[in-house]
Amino acid sequence: MNTLLPQAFIDKMAALLPSRQELDAFVSICHQGLRKSIRVNQLKISVSEFKQRMQVQGWQLTPIPWCEAGFWLTRPEEQESTPLGNTAEHLAGLFYIQEASSMLPPVALFAKLNTPERVLDIAAAPGSKTTQISALMNNQGLLVANELSSSRLKVLSATIQRLGAANVAMSHFDGEVFGQWLPETFDAILLDAPCGGEGTVRKDPQAMQNWSEQALQDISAVQKRLIDSAFLALKPGGTLVYSTCTLSPEENQQVVQWLLEQYDEAVSVESLADLFAGAEQVVTPEGYLHVWPQRFDSEGFFVARLTKHHSVGAPKSNKKAGNFPYQPASRKEQATLGDYLAKQFALPFPAGFSLYVRDKDYWLFPDAFVELIGRFRFDRIGLKLATAHKQGFRLTHEAALALTPSANSPIVNLSLSQLAEFYQGKDLFCDTLPQGELLVCLDGHPVGLGKGIGQKLKNSLPRELVRDGLSL
Repeated sequence: MNTLLPQAFIDKMAALLPSRQELDAFVSICHQGLRKSIRVNQLKISVSEFKQRMQVQGWQLTPIPWCEAGFWLTRPEEQESTPLGNTAEHLAGLFYIQEASSMLPPVALFAKLNTPERVLDIAAAPGSKTTQISALMNNQGLLVANELSSSRLKVLSATIQRLGAANVAMSHFDGEVFGQWLPETFDAILLDAPCGGEGTVRKDPQAMQNWSEQALQDISAVQKRLIDSAFLALKPGGTLVYSTCTLSPEENQQVVQWLLEQYDEAVSVESLADLFAGAEQVVTPEGYLHVWPQRFDSEGFFVARLTKHHSVGAPKSNKKAGNFPYQPASRKEQATLGDYLAKQFALPFPAGFSLYVRDKDYWLFPDAFVELIGRFRFDRIGLKLATAHKQGFRLTHEAALALTPSANSPIVNLSLSQLAEFYQGKDLFCDTLPQGELLVCLDGHPVGLGKGIGQKLKNSLPRELVRDGLSL
């Protein structure tokens, strides 16, 4: 692997590492590809059930020490020709392809938290940490997932829906606005900050092509503005995790130190030395985690956990939230829709959500969101549950993925060959088939919706999700 490592960068790392031997190990591993790693999506399947399922297929799952749902993966050689993202379990949202080190920040955030009501992920795309946080919240409370990049917002939305994260509200702003627009609102905040990406060269050999000392200073200034905004948006007593996938102190220790100097006794560092077995290998004197890639054969990463002790005041806000186009559903609407869900799918309304309506669409909003109405503008909130039509309602694809079927729910389990045809948008023929609307499943795990008409399964997969030519 021909990884670009500027000599000035190597010299900088040499000054940070304790010996020439460590520097040689660092440079050597930067020229090696990453191990494949995945995270089991506990919103859809338990870790034990997933392990049992995949071990039958010959998958070797090596536990990642800091994440109970994370594993390094080795597949049988004959399976390697199938991209991991094209496996049935990935398409069904049972796991997420995620680099091992990137699982650390959410774990650090939740290490000492008791069911936070509101959590903020300031730089959320592509959704790896967002969906990990949603699973740690058990889909309860409110998780605000913010992303500045328009091009990455669509990817974030698709990830949230495929993995069944229903408690998420998406926003599309510069992360610097939260401290001013939503001061002291969140119990916990993750700032996985935009960074120089020095720790990602094993995935992207050209990640360092624009590296310079000036670039470090420029991005550090952005990071300081973001961490200040995050701290202001945090409730007193709340937890803030700051992380990057880079290695230079200018983007890591010095950013946190800047915040400590700004707010003095209002903020303190919580040591991560005991976060997992082996953390002592990468913990700094301050209590941060500085993960060198040669330590755990992973990407490089930095993680700091901070606590806010008291209010520091709120800056003046000139925000305009705009009109809120949703209305609470009436009792009659909720009763009628609830009757449809119960009779057609044997599904109850999930706890912790309120029903709202816009035009003909019905949405489930997290109860913890309601207080924010009129205070902020969101791109998408919660779960689009159903759409009304002349004959009644139609469950949405994303609701089918997010809601857990009951023992009485009408389902059809497809074989792998049938599932491939389903993802290709084709109608199927089945020997036995429940009639009317039903959940299309992979061994009981919903992958979409269909309609049973005699022996014909009419495909209801949204057109944008059709995968022409897919084989499983």
